[in-house]
Amino acid sequence: MSLLYVLLQAAPAGQGGGMMSTILMMVLIIVVFYFFMIRPQTQKQKEIENKRNALKKGDKVVTAGGIHGIIKEINDDTMLITIADGVRIKVDKTSVYALDSAAPAKKSEEDTPKGGKDDKEQQDESKE
Repeated sequence: MSLLYVLLQAAPAGQGGGMMSTILMMVLIIVVFYFFMIRPQTQKQKEIENKRNALKKGDKVVTAGGIHGIIKEINDDTMLITIADGVRIKVDKTSVYALDSAAPAKKSEEDTPKGGKDDKEQQDESKE
């Protein structure tokens, strides 16, 4: 009961900026949400859309369902993708993502143990 009484009390006569500080806090929260959540998401969506528009015949892609393939034909809203010899699927453009063509990094000498063998080779030897 006393908590309700405290919350319902009117502001003292000397404080006239109570409403202004509340509005300022609300504006500040909206600005923080914009710069930390909304803006980065829209930038990421634009980047994905630019990559999707740059796709051409012969590019390797992956669908939203995880199917990997090569673009055979591009229409206005759809793409024809070859996923195996003689197997083609027609998918919506919005469900296709470009694969990064970066080659996998080779193992450096720092990654391998002192003996010069990696974990897989050591496991194979221990089984024999």
